[in-house]
Amino acid sequence: MKKRDFTKYKHSWEIPPLLSIQLESFRSFFQFEKPPEEREEIGLQKIFKEIFPIVDTHKRFILDFVKYEIKEPRYSPEEALLKGLSYDAPFYVTFRFIKGEPGKEKEEFKIKEIIEQDIYLFNLPLMTKDGTFIINGNERVVVNQLHRAPGVYLIREKSDHSLLLVPLRGAWFEMLISRDNDFSVLLDRKRKIPLFIFLQALGYSPEAALEKIYPDMIIEKEIEVGDMIAQQTNLEAIFIGEIITEGILEFLQKQGQTRLKCLKKDAPGIKVIHNVLKSHPFVDENEALKKIYKKLRGIEPTQLLTARNVIEGALFDITRFDLGKCGRFRLNQIFNENIPLEKTNFEKEELFKLIRRLLEFYERLIPPDDTEHLSARRVRSVGELLEPYFRNSLIEFTNRVKEKILQLGVSKITSLRELIQGKPIEGMVLKFFTQHPLCQYMEQVNPLSSLIHKRRVSALGPGGLTKETAGFEVRDVHYSHYGRICPIETPEGANIGLINTIATYSKINEFGFITTPYWRVKNGIVTKEIVYLAPYEEEGYKIAQFTTRLDEERRIIDKEVVVRYRGDVITVSREEVDFMDVSPKQLFSPSTVMIPFLEHNDADRALMGANMQRQAVPLLKPEKPLVATGVEEQWARESGAVVIAEEDGEVIKVDAERILVKTVTGLKEYRLKKFKKTNQYTCYNQIPKVKKGMKIKKGDLLADGPCTDDGQLALGRNILVAFLPWRGYNYEDAIVISENLLKEDVFTSIQILEFEIQARETKLGPEEITRDIPGVTEEDLAHLDKFGIVRIGTEVGPGDILVGRITPRGETEFMPEEKLLRAIFGEKAANVRDTSLRVEPGVYGTVIDVQIFSRRTDDPLAKEVFRIREEELEKRFAEKKNFLIQEKNEKLKNILLNVVASKNIKDKKNKIILKEGEKITEELFNSGKIDKIKTEDLIGLIKNEEKKKEIQKILEEFEVGLKLIEVERKKEQEKLKVGDELPSGVLKWVRVYIAQKRKISVGDKLAGRHGNKGVISKILPVEDMPYLPDGTPVDMVLNPLGVPSRMNIGQILETALGWAMKVQGCQAITPIFEGATIKEIKEELKKAGLPEDGKITLYDGRTGLPFKEKVVVGYIYMMKLIHMVDDKIHARSVGRYSLITQQPLGGKAQFGGQRFGEMEVWALEAYGAAYTLQEMLTIKSDDVEGRTELFESLIKGTNPPTPKIPASFSVLVKELRGLCLDLVPINLERRKNE
Repeated sequence: MKKRDFTKYKHSWEIPPLLSIQLESFRSFFQFEKPPEEREEIGLQKIFKEIFPIVDTHKRFILDFVKYEIKEPRYSPEEALLKGLSYDAPFYVTFRFIKGEPGKEKEEFKIKEIIEQDIYLFNLPLMTKDGTFIINGNERVVVNQLHRAPGVYLIREKSDHSLLLVPLRGAWFEMLISRDNDFSVLLDRKRKIPLFIFLQALGYSPEAALEKIYPDMIIEKEIEVGDMIAQQTNLEAIFIGEIITEGILEFLQKQGQTRLKCLKKDAPGIKVIHNVLKSHPFVDENEALKKIYKKLRGIEPTQLLTARNVIEGALFDITRFDLGKCGRFRLNQIFNENIPLEKTNFEKEELFKLIRRLLEFYERLIPPDDTEHLSARRVRSVGELLEPYFRNSLIEFTNRVKEKILQLGVSKITSLRELIQGKPIEGMVLKFFTQHPLCQYMEQVNPLSSLIHKRRVSALGPGGLTKETAGFEVRDVHYSHYGRICPIETPEGANIGLINTIATYSKINEFGFITTPYWRVKNGIVTKEIVYLAPYEEEGYKIAQFTTRLDEERRIIDKEVVVRYRGDVITVSREEVDFMDVSPKQLFSPSTVMIPFLEHNDADRALMGANMQRQAVPLLKPEKPLVATGVEEQWARESGAVVIAEEDGEVIKVDAERILVKTVTGLKEYRLKKFKKTNQYTCYNQIPKVKKGMKIKKGDLLADGPCTDDGQLALGRNILVAFLPWRGYNYEDAIVISENLLKEDVFTSIQILEFEIQARETKLGPEEITRDIPGVTEEDLAHLDKFGIVRIGTEVGPGDILVGRITPRGETEFMPEEKLLRAIFGEKAANVRDTSLRVEPGVYGTVIDVQIFSRRTDDPLAKEVFRIREEELEKRFAEKKNFLIQEKNEKLKNILLNVVASKNIKDKKNKIILKEGEKITEELFNSGKIDKIKTEDLIGLIKNEEKKKEIQKILEEFEVGLKLIEVERKKEQEKLKVGDELPSGVLKWVRVYIAQKRKISVGDKLAGRHGNKGVISKILPVEDMPYLPDGTPVDMVLNPLGVPSRMNIGQILETALGWAMKVQGCQAITPIFEGATIKEIKEELKKAGLPEDGKITLYDGRTGLPFKEKVVVGYIYMMKLIHMVDDKIHARSVGRYSLITQQPLGGKAQFGGQRFGEMEVWALEAYGAAYTLQEMLTIKSDDVEGRTELFESLIKGTNPPTPKIPASFSVLVKELRGLCLDLVPINLERRKNE
């Protein structure tokens, strides 16, 4: 299909790889590629270096860390998914244990013995090339977290002024000036401590503290009225902080103290300092320590050293308060300093600078900080989220090792293996990957949803916000989000604004801030230099929009340019412009960028459109959109759905499951995924797009995946629609569709359901997978094989047996008739019960795959399974071997063809293959006889020394290749001999996959890309559908009222352009903000011979008469969403009841009922339907006695009983009794008599 490109600006920059955020974070945390000696002190290396060496206080031993190493993974990602295992690799650490004794000098350590060993610690889950983790057979994604960046924040709330110091690790530190001018300090945001008491606890007298706070504002001078004393006088009545009045001045002059250190009158916060010094009595350092400790812990300290460690450690001990590189960088920015970023501890000197800063803020000399600005929020990716788990587990690990050393005794330790165990680390790592709220089950509805999930950024999670407490400001769009966080794509529910998507061009810098690229502009000329700017760097620059007009030399045409500057939009001359956007796509997420004519849509509907694209199910026959935005191909490649050639070559074999390509380096096999189940039960299937003999280049498309067509992301189908009300059936966004869509499988999708069963070891004996099931007819077993497992290809329905299983049961007393049956049929039937795996209610489909895993390899079922696996293995390696032989013969043919034999050539069994004087022909190579000739005879055929060496080299390469294949084959065979890895107690594990062909039906949800969603209300016969003047019936009728109020006009433009493209047989590429204009759409319609306004007279299929007005008709791209009616339709007869309330459970999964709620009760009350209401609230709900009696009366055919008291009333009575209120029923008859 030809492409018609409507792009207006050809100078946009290419989009960087979308998965780099995940891959680079994981890579930099573990530094896999670097040899141990070259690793930087970041990530895991830094944690090990911080915690080790462990030095004994008595100088008896030192345990040091040397290096860590990650070995080869045990399984490939595909094997891990198939077998329900984790994709991980053994993690080894080299430790050095030094035995010694204290020397004569205090710090001296005499070495006696050194033991160095590689120790296996745990299995580390690895990230796949697609940015996911495979844990217990499930693909998971670690979502990036957006949290408060370490640094200093000035906050004004009503009349309070506060300064917040946020560390990377540790408790927040806050200083507060309240409305009554009181200055206090909060440690860990707990109790308030007066400023000077806190400073005295740190060893600073008020005089010393004032000199630190105001180094430039304290002068020794002749005192006068209004000065504030800044030194401690030796007079009893005059204290530091006093403001001199006439009376004090007179008194001081009498005492002969006319020169004192004073604070300048314009010093910031002088009133506050005076107030604090006056309000709180002075105490010495020890008293201050005791006071603060008691406030924090509620008890007196046993030792002053303990109190000092608690108070000083909370702020100045790096293990408890670490600013991190980011925090140090931001402090450097504030104070204009160049302290090395590696120095991440907080200094006492910096505390005084912060006090001064808060006082200046109080005097309004500094503006408050915008905490919603992205310079105040940073991203923690997978590596950083793993960090605390590794740190905590290593600390626990070192504590255990110390205990073990002391327990065993240093002298007795000969091997480190008895000393070191990785259990705490393994437990913590597993906890992260299975329980962390940000390590989520991957969204896999379609390739786009997987891609977006990996680029998601959440403000929730540990150390973040909660959706209950997050206010409106945090959720809102901020100007600093421009080019960094998509302003459109976010969930619609309680998480709105808390879960976002990183914009298309964004990257994350070393400090965790989101950066976005710009072209640098010099003197009005846009250079080709790309600069990534962080939010704090962007503030001082004037940035032009991408739509600014440029000439051929990239000079800005207009003299006046609209730019963004400090969150405002202003107009400046072109010479003042500093930077320019690289693309209009840089504002939005990959999902939003796929919406054509986005600029014509209301933001709310665009949000729905972006979200609903992630819910589109892969269709049986996907089709690329007629109106595309040009990113579909890149997104398909980035998502990993399509198979791309890794190097140049020639296709030598293609079948449904793999593609073999002959390359310069040898044979390259591309295995395709066939009908695999995704996490959301959609179908993942890849289809080859190349043929045998095709020459391919690196980067060429080899196979399409789910939701792709011709290498482009294809989430739906192009449908001929008319905007027309149709007999009320498309009221309120309902959709009327043609039966044609049903017949031609346009919206047919495949769902794959997984059913699994385990045979376990029980106390009464092992469970068994068998066909011999008690109490089951032969008819019910007809579709099972001899082992009791369903055959592939069987059509199954509710209640059908998929896997037969029997479980032993304990001996019980038998009734006479049971004893008789046991006597007739033998013992076996009675001692086991049927626990077979059956198809769930409402499920119909075809069995497409059965996976059997067995711990043992000796029972008949296991033998059969391993025999099939071995056959497949042999077949695969035989093919590789044949290819190697072919390749060798091709090379030999080039040298030996038509060479005449100088003597009789024999094979290895001395049989003559080639007589003297005969030529070497093609037939000799094709028949394989050439392989039987001895190596020396082959070389002897040629006299040229160069060619002899060449033949020798070819044969040597062949031998090496054969050996490699043999080694790989043996390795695979070893895996087969061991049996499968299963959880403890599990003997066998069988998984059955059932595929359902879901045709479009009434109740299914369809949606376009513009937030235009609806539910199918009617499927009309083709002849009843409205039709065009040429007799073509439309496929879908949408309600025109769905457009004006929703303001998503993009769908109308898409409809018109789609129609023009369909007629012309082209695909339109119309990127957002620079795509087709209305004028161009009209021209395209004209070219196609269609009406310019996109409207045409339609005829009613039922009457044959034309509709009164002309109707908008055209092609729109519609998707079928995962909200399918087959998953939602549900009915209950008798199901489970809640234990406490005795009411039926709710929801399809619990086989529950429909809740007859408060409003429904009002409806029946309004009708006066008293008996219906009574039934609803009693026998149909929680009247246990009544519903049992009703069942009996229905069977016996008698009148139903009167309802009894519902269980919920009894619960109410019991609750009241819990409050000591006893409800006693009153006997009315007795009361009357009284």
